[in-house]
Amino acid sequence: QAQLVESGGGLVQAGGSLTLSCKAPRNIFSVFTPSDMAWYRQPPGKERELVATITASRSTNYADSVKGRFTISRDNSRKMVYLQMNSLKSEDTGVYYCYQDQRNGVTYWGQGTQVTVSS
Repeated sequence: QAQLVESGGGLVQAGGSLTLSCKAPRNIFSVFTPSDMAWYRQPPGKERELVATITASRSTNYADSVKGRFTISRDNSRKMVYLQMNSLKSEDTGVYYCYQDQRNGVTYWGQGTQVTVSS
C-alpha cells in the first residue's frame, strides 16, 4: 500500500472547482499529526512546482499564482490533506502531487492525480 494516495483529479471547465484529497493510510496518528504536508504540481512540459503547504500547526503558504483561489487544509483524525481549487484556469492543468515531510528526515511523494482545465 502506498504511503500517500491522491484522488479527486479530473477534467473541469475554466472557472470551475475541484477538491483534491490525499490520504496517508500507512501513517499512524502520531506520525501524521506533526508532519508538514504540501501539494505540488507539474504542468505539461514543465518542472514540478510548489502549490501550497500546511504545517503541523496549520500554518499555510501558497504560490502567488494560486493565492485567493486555492485552499489547503488537513484533518489529522482522518490522516487526510485537501486542496480546494476554485476559479480554475487552463494554466492550473497538470499532475498534482501530495508531499509529506515527517520532520525526521523522512519524506514521501504520492503517485499524482491529473487535473485538466479546459478553456
